[in-house]
Amino acid sequence: MRLHYSPESQYVRKVMATAIETGLLDRIELIHDKADLEKHNPLLKRPTLITDDGQCILDSPVICEYLDSLHDGPKLFPPSGAERWQALRRQALGDGCLDAGVARVVDGRRPESERSPAWVARQTTVMGRGLDALEDEADALGDGVTIGHVAIACALGWFDLRFADDNWRKNRPALADWFEAFSERPSMVATVPKEPS
Repeated sequence: MRLHYSPESQYVRKVMATAIETGLLDRIELIHDKADLEKHNPLLKRPTLITDDGQCILDSPVICEYLDSLHDGPKLFPPSGAERWQALRRQALGDGCLDAGVARVVDGRRPESERSPAWVARQTTVMGRGLDALEDEADALGDGVTIGHVAIACALGWFDLRFADDNWRKNRPALADWFEAFSERPSMVATVPKEPS
């Protein structure tokens, strides 16, 4: 399989962490080729996975579920019932917090005259509300691992890199404790976000 990636993308980090958790990392070749990406993905977004049979899989939630279907070990995506919906809801919450953070970063890269303080304030509020919701259920996250856990951890790790001054841990001690423990997983250690060079 070939994965179109960007080293600073936390959506790519989620896919890479999933590949490690599922034992599939050695089957994935990382590529950064815009022409090849254009050929396969009309949206030009990373991550994009090209399967062994040439199928193009778009978007990190879909790619992660595809990878989870390829192994026989414990599943990151529970197959059915309440556990599945909980894992998917947590993934959506983690990804939604990350989406709001990305929107803030994108706005900050615009020319000064095109920036929107109101838009940034809205996204900051969304991030805060999402983090507060995660704090409320942090004790229930436990020490297991689903795609929800991976998505939440990837978002929090990226917030440490991009929004250190926000101090998301303030008034969220249970979430901070959970994140500290979850960050010790090999899949998290191997994919720690770094500033682009």
